[in-house]
Amino acid sequence: MKFATWNVNSLTVRLPQVLDWLAVNPVDVLVLQETKMTDDKFPAAAFLEAGYNAQWFGQKTYNGVALLSKTGLAVSDVVKNIPGFTDELARVITATVSDEKLGDIRVIGAYFPNGQEPGSEKFDYKMNWLKGLRDWLKTELQAHPKLVIMGDYNITFDDLDVWDPVGLEGTIHCTEEERYHLRALIALGLTDAVRLFDQPPKNYSWWDYRDFGFRKNKGLRIDHILVSNALSASVTACAIDKLPRKNERPSDHAPVVVTL
Repeated sequence: MKFATWNVNSLTVRLPQVLDWLAVNPVDVLVLQETKMTDDKFPAAAFLEAGYNAQWFGQKTYNGVALLSKTGLAVSDVVKNIPGFTDELARVITATVSDEKLGDIRVIGAYFPNGQEPGSEKFDYKMNWLKGLRDWLKTELQAHPKLVIMGDYNITFDDLDVWDPVGLEGTIHCTEEERYHLRALIALGLTDAVRLFDQPPKNYSWWDYRDFGFRKNKGLRIDHILVSNALSASVTACAIDKLPRKNERPSDHAPVVVTL
């Protein structure tokens, strides 16, 4: 099975690119972030024609997440946002996906808060959100040992994930406070799937549109796939697909794909 995550930065703009990518990369499950559309506008019919069922959770202009699964897969127990954490923003979608060989896998697709800058109200919201996520994940992992949480985390793990670790030290996505929460997720019994394998140097998943960020590879690795300990031994590959970033009018993020 293959699972993937992609922040598409507006599904209205990027729908043809997502459909083209799925045609070439027929993953079993794809989670999307920043769909930026209300639920009534979600293109479920287009995905169904492409062979995918969809679960979605959106809002106008900002945020929005979706979970696409091949039509042959059974999907159940769909949850939107973080239970027990009050939030008006559409950031999380969760479902159980059933496979004959791997059994039931709990899949969480999440768009983590950006945080704006340290010391801001949005940064405080991010810290509270991260704690709410971790508290919920503790119970999810107990109920669903086979679990994958993937999405745009808006956090780097360490200097290897940053094109200029000295210049960007302490800035948003690179603060110790954010990285503490990311390590705390790992401590629950999760593994960064990308780091299970040798990767090319300067391996990033996001590049600023400005100042030729992609061309100069001035990027960050902020899109992650974490797998539970019960699944980590089943991971056979994980990599960032940078090809869609070369598209005309691309998302500023690239897909990340894990193979179980």
